[in-house]
Amino acid sequence: MSSSESPAGSGEALQETPASVERLLQLITAEYESLPRQLKRIANYMSQQSDRVMVDRVSDIAQHCEVHPSAIVRFSQRFGFKGFSEMQALFREAYTDKATPIQNYQQRIRRMIANRSHKASGGELARECINATRSGLDRLAQELDEREFDKAVDLLVEADNIYVVGVRRSFAVAHYMVYSLQHTNKRIHLISGLGGGYREQMRSVREGDLVVAVSFSPYGKETQQCVRIARHHKARALVITDSQLAPLAKQANALLLVNEGSTFAFRSLSATLSLCQALFIAVAYRMELKVEEIGAPAILDGEGGDEGPA
Repeated sequence: MSSSESPAGSGEALQETPASVERLLQLITAEYESLPRQLKRIANYMSQQSDRVMVDRVSDIAQHCEVHPSAIVRFSQRFGFKGFSEMQALFREAYTDKATPIQNYQQRIRRMIANRSHKASGGELARECINATRSGLDRLAQELDEREFDKAVDLLVEADNIYVVGVRRSFAVAHYMVYSLQHTNKRIHLISGLGGGYREQMRSVREGDLVVAVSFSPYGKETQQCVRIARHHKARALVITDSQLAPLAKQANALLLVNEGSTFAFRSLSATLSLCQALFIAVAYRMELKVEEIGAPAILDGEGGDEGPA
């Protein structure tokens, strides 16, 4: 094999072809830091969009990753396959027996984008948004790691103080989680970064505390800074993100992965909010909270508040 044909990357191509998608993703995680920049983009795609690989074309993946299609082939060879088709067959075998709403949605949205002669109605666009949300929820249900979920519940129950941080689109998730956890007797802190004061709001974090970090691609630097501060002070970290290759994944004491459906590059938050609600319900169950304690309205100046988190 000539140098131009050899797989890219600082390491040699694997001698054995991975026998499962799970094994392939493990190898990608282990080799990630040694990969060139272009192959890292492909690795991120494989980790975050594993359910799409079985239906996507090489050109689709290349466009998404902003690389040449030949880079997809080199990536496949790097991990022991003869080419992309052989790697794709592994994903097809893994996902064939699973429910297919996710793949059906992706094929439908691709056709809508390709059909430039058809002007979509408001109702069609609304249904595509709803279907994108459903696809993310379906994937979360299929791929939820129950062991990591239980670890996350343990961390929340055992923490003295809980600091929650999420920036930009993740801020809504962080705020919802704070609102939910405030129905417990835990001391809950929302790291809002008001005035740029992320570091100042994290100054009181100590050993025995927990930081909950919600971060999705392209991964907010502010969230990473907060987790570094927490780990420096020996606090623990619960990370909610979209990939085992995400910057915060290695800092996590518990790692929950969620990949949202998207419509025309706009990503939903429904699966992430559903995951956070499930976390709160599990924590409330473990802490033996009474229903009236969870849902009781707050009283301020004699007026009732809104509903509880349920």
